[in-house]
Amino acid sequence: MPSLSELPDNLNINKFTKALVRLGFVISTKGGKGSHIKATFIKTQKSVTIQHKMSKNVLYYLLKEIELISEVTWEDIKKHL
Repeated sequence: MPSLSELPDNLNINKFTKALVRLGFVISTKGGKGSHIKATFIKTQKSVTIQHKMSKNVLYYLLKEIELISEVTWEDIKKHL
């Protein structure tokens, strides 16, 4: 798990979601309010909610949640950005 200083300040949400798709997630913008995105990991059918504007703190906890449900790490995501 990376430290907060290792995370980028301005992560492009479109690139981030495309990287998740390459790693086995399905992205859905339906069924919710506002600008949140639902990313479901196909193998476990568990999902996480991604905010459109992510600060470092939000990204840090989102990465922890992604790793918990899918075992996909930040290093894996960085390779696909």
